Amino acid sequence: MNHWPIEQLLPHAGRMVWIDRVVEWDAERVVCERVVRLGDLEVTAEGLPSWAGVELMAQAIAAWNGCQVLAAGGQVRPGFLLGTRAYRADADFFPVGTRLLIEAARTFHDDDGMASFACRITATGVQAEARLTVFSPPDPTPFLDPRHHSLDPTGNAP
Repeated sequence: MNHWPIEQLLPHAGRMVWIDRVVEWDAERVVCERVVRLGDLEVTAEGLPSWAGVELMAQAIAAWNGCQVLAAGGQVRPGFLLGTRAYRADADFFPVGTRLLIEAARTFHDDDGMASFACRITATGVQAEARLTVFSPPDPTPFLDPRHHSLDPTGNAP
């Protein structure tokens, strides 16, 4: 199993990379790590707000996708978070210094790039969970162009 630097796995840059590293991954799931540090984006003296768990989960999915693509010899490309269902966190903040483990397990996928993942964040004294729906088209370019207002999953106008 290869382990690439997180910056190679995500189509994010700089402070927008919220995951520290991939701990493990396989064909259906990924486990990532993040240590909550003062000075990081959105972190206050209380910690990282628990609502940020959705972004951590989405980035874990993006890291999983990056692992799949790089292992197959491809290039990492942007994907899209389409929705979040049943997000639940049992605290308002992930405290500073906490080591978060973010797990995403694929529960559904289709040939057009739609997928669903069961996600959870675990740490001492804090847990969060949700289901995320994502879209990773083979060519995201049409979806990033604001001139295209309505596209089908293949990137074509109806």
